[in-house]
Amino acid sequence: MPSLERIHLSILREVERSGSLTAAAQALHLTQSALSHTMRKLEEQLGLSIWHREGRRLRPTQAGEYLLAVAQRLLPQLEHAEARLAQYAQGERGSLRIGMECHPCYQWLLRIVAPYLADWPDVDVDVKQRFQFGGLGALFGHEIDVLVTPDPLLKPGLHFEPVFDYEQVLVVGAGHRLREAAWARPEDLAEETLISYPVALDRLDIYTLFLTPAGVRPQRHKSIETTDIMLQMVASGRGVAALPRWLVEEYASKLAVWPVRLGPQGIAKQIFLGLREADLDIDYLQAFIALAQGEGRPLSGR
Repeated sequence: MPSLERIHLSILREVERSGSLTAAAQALHLTQSALSHTMRKLEEQLGLSIWHREGRRLRPTQAGEYLLAVAQRLLPQLEHAEARLAQYAQGERGSLRIGMECHPCYQWLLRIVAPYLADWPDVDVDVKQRFQFGGLGALFGHEIDVLVTPDPLLKPGLHFEPVFDYEQVLVVGAGHRLREAAWARPEDLAEETLISYPVALDRLDIYTLFLTPAGVRPQRHKSIETTDIMLQMVASGRGVAALPRWLVEEYASKLAVWPVRLGPQGIAKQIFLGLREADLDIDYLQAFIALAQGEGRPLSGR
């Protein structure tokens, strides 16, 4: 029976990341010949090929794709377990890895992290935005411990805590025709450049809750990664954006931007913290949730 070992999974993941055996060998501190021998021996034991070799390029076979998926699920869990055990051995409490599915929440998170680090000096904190299998997959796969999201999906084994309510609004510049409007209609955006974070359209509230139901699309859609640049663009009259009201009000003292309600009723949203049910009794996770639900609320959301 073939023996599948951790090194095989590590090699598969690293070749996928780096694109070549040479780069993978360097990353794993192996010689290329040792790496090649290890994988060739596994292929002989399995009786099938892991890669299609196309010149210097390696493309996974069906079996290789399956093993790569296994590697991407299992290795983060093993690495997390090793890190946690190492922390225990050094007398540390653990780590808090926060996943972000809420792009504009970084300013909010900064206000929580500072007092949290002061209260829990023996807990390491890290923030991740990119996940191999999305936010929920990152929770299930132990890539992260807490997920900050406006769109919770109730799944067995996961628990979501509401943190605060907010209103999603349209953001316009000083000279924009909608600045003094009581609210914006979907058709008001038909000739606009809409600026958003680089997120799939089906994850953007401005589309799913406002434009798409009315059959309206903006004249142009532009993606920008950072909130500061996005609002600079809006302030200079180069487009409009949709952001939480609390964030717009924080920037209004520095930039000439104004919030406009989306529709007569507005768009009400909530931020949630998601975590694994098995971790609910961990004290430093509960402390983070309590801080987020209390002093961590945006000023306009109190």
